[in-house]
Amino acid sequence: MARRHALPLVLLLIAPLTSLAEQHANTVSPQAAEEEWILDTTRTQVRGFSLWLGETVNDWFGDRPFEDGGRVTNGRLGLRNLWRQDEGWDTNVRFRARFDLPNLREKAYVFIGRQNEDELVTDQAEAFTREQLLLEERRREDQTGFAGLGLALRRDVDLRAGVRGGLKFYTQARYRKQWAVSEQDRIEFRETIFWNTSHKFGSTTALDYEHAFTPTLSLHWQNAATISQKTDGFAWGSSLGLFRRFGDDRLLSGELVATGETGAQEAVGEYGVRMKWTQPVYREWLIGELIVGHYWPQYDEENRERDKSWAVGMNLEMRF
Repeated sequence: MARRHALPLVLLLIAPLTSLAEQHANTVSPQAAEEEWILDTTRTQVRGFSLWLGETVNDWFGDRPFEDGGRVTNGRLGLRNLWRQDEGWDTNVRFRARFDLPNLREKAYVFIGRQNEDELVTDQAEAFTREQLLLEERRREDQTGFAGLGLALRRDVDLRAGVRGGLKFYTQARYRKQWAVSEQDRIEFRETIFWNTSHKFGSTTALDYEHAFTPTLSLHWQNAATISQKTDGFAWGSSLGLFRRFGDDRLLSGELVATGETGAQEAVGEYGVRMKWTQPVYREWLIGELIVGHYWPQYDEENRERDKSWAVGMNLEMRF
């Protein structure tokens, strides 16, 4: 597809995000009321299923009822649409939720979901997931359902053990720490040590730096590196960008992004720029995200000249 068609595609993708906002700005029509009813009903059903699942799993561990302190946290159901000049169209669904169960007391929790298998096991930083890098994701080969049990040993440390598609086992030990260097500067360090049948032992290290110019404008430098017995070197990612907030869940960002692997013939596999806008599109729990990027990937190791590719992603996330 020619590059000149990128702008019309952006307008085509953003139209669904703006339609709901326009409907609320005007008198609510019967059609708009029906769409709102569908959205509310869908969220109610998803949350109802999650609560039923939490109650069921809680009963496995004792007699204390789920209503006695049980809750569903971090519930997310996302629909991802992607167009990339060098790959075409791609659509998939992601889901995740965490359950705090009374019968597991305060430190243990259950988690379930569906996402990219490698990102799940390695605990990849969100900035360098395929969704945020606007890379194609094959539903059967790349994604997996998962479930597991977590134990919060301390505020900064937790252990996880779970199974993913095909009853494949994996474990993680995770550590996270933040430091306020000054009133404007913050550093966050994350370390995950993991094991599974395909990667064997490995670790993912993430280091983020944030400088706040104002309460709403900040500079972010994000870095992540993963190594395992499966790889010859580090798979790494780095991004540098400005983030501007416009109230709750309204965020505009522009970033320079690079990813690669130290053991590969070309250490920098891809670099590019991406712009992202996030906002609620219905109430406070349906969040829309539009990402536009331009990338220079290295596909042919014998050809030193890089390809060029526009990419557009539109994501909808329902929080429940």
